[in-house]
Amino acid sequence: MSDPIVVTAVFWPAEGQRHALVEALHRGIPAVHDEVGCELYAIHDAPDGSIVMIEKWTTEADLDAHSTAAPVVAIRESLVGLTAAPTVVTRLVPLPVGGAPGAL
Repeated sequence: MSDPIVVTAVFWPAEGQRHALVEALHRGIPAVHDEVGCELYAIHDAPDGSIVMIEKWTTEADLDAHSTAAPVVAIRESLVGLTAAPTVVTRLVPLPVGGAPGAL
């Protein structure tokens, strides 16, 4: 069995659009939660003013399907004009250390 896939997506709000950006992301989250393999899809404030989405997917195939699924397409469309820079999406690769307490 493969490890779950963790992803970060960093969004930089356009001037005066932070609230609208957060609302647009928030509206799309419930539909993504219903996608196959979605274990986590949540937004967070970062100290640099960006909004960071942290995602966790059961398999890489689930994440790949998400990238073209209707919910994420709708989110992308709702963000037009709300960001100051392109979103930076990073797929993270787990290292064999730092697992759950007591795990080897």
